[in-house]
Amino acid sequence: MQVLRTPDVCFSELPGFPFAPNFVHIQAGEGEQTLRMHYVDEGPPAAAPVLMLHGEPSWSYLYRKMIPIVAAAGHRVIAPDLVGFGRSDKPAERSDYSYQRHVDWLTHFVCTLNLNSITLVCQDWGGLLGLRLVAAMPERFARVVAANTFLPTGDSKPGAAFLAWREFSQTVPVFPTGQIIARGTVKSLTAAEQAAYDAPFPDERFKAGARAFPTLVPASPDDPAAEPNRQAWAQLMRFDKPFLTAFSDGDPITRGADAVLQKLIPGCNQQRHTTLIGGGHFLQEDCGEELAQVIVDFVRTSAQAA
Repeated sequence: MQVLRTPDVCFSELPGFPFAPNFVHIQAGEGEQTLRMHYVDEGPPAAAPVLMLHGEPSWSYLYRKMIPIVAAAGHRVIAPDLVGFGRSDKPAERSDYSYQRHVDWLTHFVCTLNLNSITLVCQDWGGLLGLRLVAAMPERFARVVAANTFLPTGDSKPGAAFLAWREFSQTVPVFPTGQIIARGTVKSLTAAEQAAYDAPFPDERFKAGARAFPTLVPASPDDPAAEPNRQAWAQLMRFDKPFLTAFSDGDPITRGADAVLQKLIPGCNQQRHTTLIGGGHFLQEDCGEELAQVIVDFVRTSAQAA
């Protein structure tokens, strides 16, 4: 496996991102190549962690508005870059990536840092991966905040918005990361902010993971990830720890998925689910400060009720 590593100079002078880098070396399985994962680690080191998982094609920069608020409330905030994204290592071939490999990489990350009593905050692919971890290791998780995400099994036909996005991602000659993020927000991003989303990818060679992700979403019942996700759902339908949905009102990709989560996951019962007004798919950009406060309030109230 050829592995690329984005030069550090690409991450200099990022607007609104003063956080020191942290790195851990992970190995998905015996014989697998060791990869370096980057993560932000802010707040009291001994506090229970709030694990913020990004999706496609973003990185931990997406959470820059939220990290200081949640950390200031007394929580340890950990925001990793998935393999292939941000400052993490990037296998160079699309065939190096699979849904299961991403699950394994992220599982190894959580276990290597020995994270427990986790509050999971997940959006987009952060949920497709994070909810798999919750199902597999429920003892490590205290609660979940799901924002614009879902766990698809391929048993339902994907919506037109997703199919159009998948087609675009595979055919566009130059994968325009910063522009993609900007198109998924309501508020306008500055040129410098768009450049920050482009920073992990100095050229097209670095974008194999970003190109691969749309093709890894289960879109048919016989997809390789379909059955593992069905098995995960069987566990999630028994997950009775606090589970909150905090979707935006302007995301065509995941619209309606919050209602399904609320119906099927026991931990959603009696929670004060919220819809964030004025947010697109990347609601961390549009409603980041508001979402951060929702998380802080949810952790406090659910801990008091326990």
